[in-house]
Amino acid sequence: MNVKQIIELLASSDEKQVKKALSGLKSDGDATVIVPLAELLLKDRETGNHQKEILEIFSSLKDTSTVDTMIEVIRDEHFLPVRQLLLSTIWNTSLDYTNYLADFVLIACEGDFLEALDCLTILENLNGEIEERHILEAQWHLKEYLEDPAPKEERKAQIISEIALFIKDADQQIDG
Repeated sequence: MNVKQIIELLASSDEKQVKKALSGLKSDGDATVIVPLAELLLKDRETGNHQKEILEIFSSLKDTSTVDTMIEVIRDEHFLPVRQLLLSTIWNTSLDYTNYLADFVLIACEGDFLEALDCLTILENLNGEIEERHILEAQWHLKEYLEDPAPKEERKAQIISEIALFIKDADQQIDG
């Protein structure tokens, strides 16, 4: 079964076909499966029938072409109800998301406590070389967060402080 056939089965209303498609994706998964899987995760959020399998597939993706597509899905407001679940799969992968450091800082600032916590975990697990432009953009997002007069939830503010320390350390390593 090829990826195109698997994607078609993911949209099926037949549970057996969906399970068959999810099984097929455990061995074959590229960027084309991200959006259909995210749609299924979104559709499935009330029942949770396939959540575990979908999250395992996202966590096991090895194709580097999936990184850009995953970021697009995470940025998409349509997928906001499952964004935290998607973030939790990123820090479980071996893929390099270093170029999206500022995106994770922005999500941490805009999102809820659990999203901020997942973003901190993602940042702590980055293994690529961080570029200065990403640091500067991340610092800008942190500045915007701090200057916002709206009340801040204490637990999330603590996570944002830890993210700020991470960014400061990364900046010092570039300058050092």
